[in-house]
Amino acid sequence: MLSRVVKEHQTKQVSAREIQEQKRRAALRSVAEVSNALVDAVNGGVEDAYANEKKLEAEAKRLQTNSEQFVRQTRQWLLLVDGFNQALKEIGDVGNWARSIEKDMNTIAGALEYAYKGAPTPSASQPH
Repeated sequence: MLSRVVKEHQTKQVSAREIQEQKRRAALRSVAEVSNALVDAVNGGVEDAYANEKKLEAEAKRLQTNSEQFVRQTRQWLLLVDGFNQALKEIGDVGNWARSIEKDMNTIAGALEYAYKGAPTPSASQPH
């Protein structure tokens, strides 16, 4: 009878160990699945962050290029405006020069007219 109880006990222990081993394997599979799911979730977030970083870098590069182009265009506009201002100054200088010449010519014309009207005629001044 004792041997039978011992055999039953051993059989139950073997059966319990097998059940425990099956549960351990199932638990390991579950842990592996959860780990894989977590890694996939984290990797998905990392992939999204990496894609967003690449988009931001491309946008920053595009913005840098546009800024450089804007600076070049602004410099060209400033050169054009400076040239225009210089041309306006020159036109003002030409206008002043023309007024000065006109004033001098009026003075000369007045002097010639005075000299012509005030001088005796050549036939009257010479004795015959």
